[in-house]
Amino acid sequence: MFPEASIKRPPADALPLGAKIAILRTQDEFAVSASGFLPARHLAPLANHEPDFVAVAERFAGVPYLWGGKTSLGLDCSGLVQVALAACGNACPRDSDMQEKALGKPANLAGLQRGDLLFWKGHVAIALGRNSMIHANAFHMAVAIEPVAEALARIGAAGSQVTSVRRLK
Repeated sequence: MFPEASIKRPPADALPLGAKIAILRTQDEFAVSASGFLPARHLAPLANHEPDFVAVAERFAGVPYLWGGKTSLGLDCSGLVQVALAACGNACPRDSDMQEKALGKPANLAGLQRGDLLFWKGHVAIALGRNSMIHANAFHMAVAIEPVAEALARIGAAGSQVTSVRRLK
């Protein structure tokens, strides 16, 4: 968000994906809110939703890990899942233990599919397919894409095993 209708000014604020903004009017290529000016082409009506929560999660690859984070400044594992699902219009609890209880139907590692959620005690990851996953984690200190087998081995060596796999569709 900018203090005036110019992208050459220092930003007044950085808004997270999914921020709800009341637009007062438009001016040139900007939407004007009570707090500042936003490039109008970066806004969408509330009724618009992203079609693929996995693709939304992938946009955050490389974002720093931040416990409790839910923005491009930093994310934790359950925040990544919550933000990605919310962008698609799907309600999602905040913490991984609540997500494990509330989301999807049981699935298994052998049949892992894109969009399946993998849960450990205090952690969640999103399957990108049978062999890779994305998750915000303290090992990489970032949102990272990695092979499922490597993550399972590393997390298992630290004493944690997968508690469930949940399929959302």
